[in-house]
Amino acid sequence: MALKSFVLTIAILAVVTSISHASDPSPLQDFCVAVNDSMAAVFVNGKFCKDPKDVTADDFFRTGLNIPGNTSNQLGSAVTAVNVNNLAGLNTLGISLARIDYAPYGLNPPHTHPRATEFLVVLEGTLYVGFVLSNPGPNMKNKLFTKILHAGDVFVFPIGLIHFQFNVGKIKAVAFAGLSSQNPGVITIANAVFGSDPPINDDVLAKAFQVDKKVVDYLQSQFWWDNN
Repeated sequence: MALKSFVLTIAILAVVTSISHASDPSPLQDFCVAVNDSMAAVFVNGKFCKDPKDVTADDFFRTGLNIPGNTSNQLGSAVTAVNVNNLAGLNTLGISLARIDYAPYGLNPPHTHPRATEFLVVLEGTLYVGFVLSNPGPNMKNKLFTKILHAGDVFVFPIGLIHFQFNVGKIKAVAFAGLSSQNPGVITIANAVFGSDPPINDDVLAKAFQVDKKVVDYLQSQFWWDNN
């Protein structure tokens, strides 16, 4: 079952990422400020390419996804990512992977991938998953799509939309995610809003969330765990 899931994931993402678009290439990091002096450049949109004659099979190889992540944390989850930052051969290929481990009642909290659609395959356990649509028209609420997933089930989170996974079982859960970017990025909503450096002005957050500033100050004082 696990092998079939991996093959299906790779096949679908290969088709999706092979479609050409008549536009500028998508950014592969949060920003890439132009510089006239090439000697002052850090990287291009992505990573610099190794000379082909120096490339080896090890550039396309990585071990370790058989090892469970440490879920002994506040969220009860751990994400083990495989992307261009730790598997150099992924550069320019438009794909990456992650293993996600969940303790009983563990949560992969609401977050978004600004550069990728996510394809989730559950290998063990039972997950309650969902995503929220972008802002709708006037007098409408953001629609929530949810599903209970069991081993062998697949769910897709469209690019850029806020989504989550919660282990509703009494045993551990394991899932693998394929993502349509070599560097999908992740913005964990609570961490970004209440744990930014420097902090967002509490007047801004109090008005945005329509709560007392003391509530905002309390939330900003908390330690926001990063499970990635």
